Amino acid sequence: MELSRESMRAAVPARPEDGHKGTFGHLLVLAGSRGFTGAAKLVCEAAGRSGVGLVTAGIPYPLADILAASLFEAMSLRLPATEEESFAPAAVNPALKFAQDKDAVVLGPGLSRHPGTEAFVHGFVLHCPVPLVIDADGLNALSEQRTVISKIPSPCILTPHPGEMARLMDTSSGKVQADREGVAQRLAKSSGCVVALKGHRTAIAGPEGQFAVNTTGNNGLGTGGTGDVLAGLIGGLLAQGMSAFEAACLGVYLHGLAGDIAAERFTRRGMIAGDVIRAIPDAWRMLES
Repeated sequence: MELSRESMRAAVPARPEDGHKGTFGHLLVLAGSRGFTGAAKLVCEAAGRSGVGLVTAGIPYPLADILAASLFEAMSLRLPATEEESFAPAAVNPALKFAQDKDAVVLGPGLSRHPGTEAFVHGFVLHCPVPLVIDADGLNALSEQRTVISKIPSPCILTPHPGEMARLMDTSSGKVQADREGVAQRLAKSSGCVVALKGHRTAIAGPEGQFAVNTTGNNGLGTGGTGDVLAGLIGGLLAQGMSAFEAACLGVYLHGLAGDIAAERFTRRGMIAGDVIRAIPDAWRMLES
């Protein structure tokens, strides 16, 4: 099916008049490394625009003060780091302990390809107690041990771009692009995860045969950081109690709609990821009106 404004409006999570920040979910974001703190910032800010009640940024200890200085709405969790200032294997247990009573997790943006950080990813996802979005370097870590994906115990959404999908499926980007629907559906079925294959007309596939194609967005979204924005939006919706497939569909649609609004304001050539975040409130207004 093609995503429409009517179907996505009907999927928007309820927001009771007497709700408070505890009502609308708590998202844990595990992202960032030296040189990539911006990824964590973009995820958290986009999640905050999703309607989620609380966001906590889990970040490598040496980078905590840097990120805290620019993140006013999100809280922070300092976690053990490698000498290269990325997540260390020792971060697995404290991250899992913190996640126990949260509502969802986003894992992956800006993590780096450090071997110790990849071990952290494997250890975390195999025991994650809550719904999970895996993006960027989280996906790259899983491509090194693809059997891990089918062992993830919680509802999971994978958000690869074509290059990441090619690594996950041991094929080429060209072959992924030639059969986007089929590749997304095959990974969803084999992994048990929801898959959102990013790009023009993002393809969303569920493990039980669900499938949808997005109808919003433009090539202005082809700029660094917009994938982090999408991960934050989907994670925030997941934390509000949506199913994995519904959260992926609504997040992708809203992200594209915000991209369309940003393109009108700043042009497709001139827009950046932060412009998409700033357009999310207007996208909500347009969707819900």
